[in-house]
Amino acid sequence: MAQATRSRALALVAVVLVAACGQAPPPKSAPPAAEVTVVKLQPETVTLTRELAGRVNPLLVAEVRPQVGGIITRRLFTEGGRVKAGQPLYQLDDAIPRADQATAKAALGRAQATLHSARLNAARSAELAKIDAVSKQDDENAIAALRQAEADVASAQATLARGDVILAYARITSPITGRIGKSSVTQGALVTANQADALATVQQLDPIYVDVTQSSAELLDLRKQVAAGKLEAARDLPVTILLEDGTRYPQQGKLTFEAVTVDPTTGSYLLRIVVPNPGNVLLPGMYVRAVVGSGVRQNALLVPQQGITRDPKGDAFAMLLGADSKVQQRPVKVSRTIGDRWLVEEGLAAGDQVIVEGLQKIRPGMPARAAPPAPANAAPAGSGPGAVSPASAPPPGEPPTPPATAKKS
Repeated sequence: MAQATRSRALALVAVVLVAACGQAPPPKSAPPAAEVTVVKLQPETVTLTRELAGRVNPLLVAEVRPQVGGIITRRLFTEGGRVKAGQPLYQLDDAIPRADQATAKAALGRAQATLHSARLNAARSAELAKIDAVSKQDDENAIAALRQAEADVASAQATLARGDVILAYARITSPITGRIGKSSVTQGALVTANQADALATVQQLDPIYVDVTQSSAELLDLRKQVAAGKLEAARDLPVTILLEDGTRYPQQGKLTFEAVTVDPTTGSYLLRIVVPNPGNVLLPGMYVRAVVGSGVRQNALLVPQQGITRDPKGDAFAMLLGADSKVQQRPVKVSRTIGDRWLVEEGLAAGDQVIVEGLQKIRPGMPARAAPPAPANAAPAGSGPGAVSPASAPPPGEPPTPPATAKKS
């Protein structure tokens, strides 16, 4: 009995083993598609800019110097204040100019009296000459005396006018309207005509110049792009001024002058910008940066910076979600940043879906799917009315940067 039971057990085990050996292994399941965030590229019109360093210079500069010599009796302005053109600045001792003016007036009066006498003599001589009562020579002498008297009057008038001018020079006035600096002389100082040292300097600060320099190589590159049709030249674009601390100056400038020669020592040329300066925030000598427009590009493609990666050689590439829902790696060429995005030169086209999030979960050739868009009424953490994303938030005190303005990276 025991022998029969053991035989049936062995037979059952054999049947199970045979069935197990003949069964096929279960098929392997396909890896699930990774969920990624994509950005579909759309062509845009952008303004390309370049950020250039420069210095502030006054619009007008006038160094005040005396045109006559004398002792300064009064200073008629407040140092550092605003003066107008023609406003008196210094008063010189004018005793000698006044005496010279009085002498010139007396000489003029004497010449006018002589002229009156000569005019009467000439008229009398002309009447007598008609009846041959005087000789022709005497009549000609009378006419010559009249002409000499007229010349003496004109000379005396010129001398008096010169005296008036010299007397006026005794009161030194401002040649332009602007801010005046420190006075280099005080009351009682002796000054001379056309001296080398200026008494004070007046500068016009509103509007004001910002002089920047640009590389001639950049100029050639810009001209090539315009000639190739990649850019549209833009000369009338407003210029943004950035102060030393990085804040944006509230007034925008205008490019008014480009130098016609290149500095051989630096390989750059001068650009001059006129900027309104009503509050005198910009002062001569101040270091600033100017964001100057170089051209307008139509149908430009912009990719978020997190969508561009570089390999160990430094070459840029992007990961795309293809039409077959598989990941593609494509080499690209980018040139400059526009806000938090790269400007694409080569490698991408409108309609491409660039992967910007989930890059660590994918590799070329693997399946992926785009994450569904967030609901329109869903706000991310920290958002709300008036909130600004960290990538585009400006520094304190600055307005946000327009999204369609590019600067040279």
